[in-house]
Amino acid sequence: MAENKTTTEHQYTCDVLIIGAGAAGLSLALKIATHSNVRVLSKGKLSEGSTYYAQGGVAAVFSDDDSTDSHFEDTLVAGAGLCDEDAVRFTVNNAKESMQWLIETGVNFDTEVNDQEETQYHLTREGGHSHRRILHAADATGREIEESLLAAVKKHPRITLMEGFNAIDLITTRKLNLPANRVLGAYVWNRTAERVETVKAHFVTLATGGASKVYQYTSNPDVSSGDGVALAWRSGCRVANMEFNQFHPTCLYHADAKNFLLTEALRGEGALLLRPDGTRFMPDFDERGELAPRDIVARAIDYEMKRLGVDCMYLDISHRPKEFIVKHFPTIYRRCLLLGLDIAHQPMPIVPAAHYTCGGVMIDHHGQTDIDGLYAIGEVTYTGLHGANRLASNSLLECIVYAHACAKDILNRIPFYENRKFATIPDWDDSQVENSDEQVVIQHNWHELRLFMWDYVGIVRTDKRLQRALHRVELLQSEISEYYSNFKVGNNLLELRNLVQVAELIIKSAIQRKESRGLHYNLDYPEQNDDPKPTILNPDKN
Repeated sequence: MAENKTTTEHQYTCDVLIIGAGAAGLSLALKIATHSNVRVLSKGKLSEGSTYYAQGGVAAVFSDDDSTDSHFEDTLVAGAGLCDEDAVRFTVNNAKESMQWLIETGVNFDTEVNDQEETQYHLTREGGHSHRRILHAADATGREIEESLLAAVKKHPRITLMEGFNAIDLITTRKLNLPANRVLGAYVWNRTAERVETVKAHFVTLATGGASKVYQYTSNPDVSSGDGVALAWRSGCRVANMEFNQFHPTCLYHADAKNFLLTEALRGEGALLLRPDGTRFMPDFDERGELAPRDIVARAIDYEMKRLGVDCMYLDISHRPKEFIVKHFPTIYRRCLLLGLDIAHQPMPIVPAAHYTCGGVMIDHHGQTDIDGLYAIGEVTYTGLHGANRLASNSLLECIVYAHACAKDILNRIPFYENRKFATIPDWDDSQVENSDEQVVIQHNWHELRLFMWDYVGIVRTDKRLQRALHRVELLQSEISEYYSNFKVGNNLLELRNLVQVAELIIKSAIQRKESRGLHYNLDYPEQNDDPKPTILNPDKN
């Protein structure tokens, strides 16, 4: 077992480096720390990841009326024919055990008393689910999970939290001109000290979340800049299904809301989608109405907004009793009230916003990537679970299930590295670069990227729009590459570099898919192919 220590002023060592401090990363840390020394890297505040802001809940079978077979089928239907059935079965079969572990770790899901005076978990229902199977903590499930896991992690003597560190690039044997391609650690940017440091590790796990900040409008926090996908791609890992970006249908449309998410559980509990004149429109698009999968709902809202020339649609739950609304959706109720909206008496203005990255770094059922020693778990990955569209509340589930599977694999391998020395890694050389006095360039490129991605690679696409986007992103890449080569790194530059790389992968994946399926809708190819395959990009070939 390696010591979790600083070896020089700017170098650290550990058995396992975990990049990302959300549900996936913290769960993995807790599962392996008994037998290894772990460092968890968080580029922002520890609670600033997407996990903290997840409202709805976690899908798992806890009712006698439900079954894993039903959960399996619902996931396949939502995935629009592109799910990996083995990955789906693996996930749903391990769902209940994973949730029991969360509960044992301290997560308090909502309960209720049934007709037999027995206490049971309160299960809600969301779009695409045929049964009530969503465990939740009111409408702040992610916060409950994040805070519970963080509390446990902070107590563990073998876990070191590194808050305020950006991963710049992975260090691999290939990059050091050594045989094979094994991960050795990572160069990281210490945001407080404003310097590059080195973390040596026998194993590295990417748990960095998604890439929805590549779009102008998103429900995600600012840290969702696709770092893990970009890190893995630059190191030689394949990525898959990057064209499938889920747009959450209902984000609050308000100047001061900063794209505040309105959980799908609202529709699960009877909220209706309305035009500005108060009429429903979802029955015109799908027999499931408001409970249709997210891709269908998002496209319907987008279509109605464009057809009517309006800025938003509306979500209305005011027909339910106020006591019910306040009990089940306290966070949303309070936030809207602060913005002058009483959702117990009036509808909420809503628009779609980029929400979840369904593709990512290709991994197996243990979380292993194409590079020896490098793992990935959570939203950063492509497991095959989500297919062409994620079923609601399967995301946090995937984080926990694959964190446990990854932990088992790493723990099986750690004994072989107990007495192995760390590789000699050169210090970061920034002697030939200088501080930038042109931060406006980064800000301008950031805004340009997110705007053309929204306009050209959004909910509805065309070949012409995609080609325009590709041309724009190639120009940005050239500018950023030159900038990166001449100036010292910083948070904004690192995130922009990663976002532009991920944008290119999304665009190229979208160009390759000559059909419309799930979250990818191309007006030039409105039909579905008979034999769909995942879109796989290889850095050694693309």
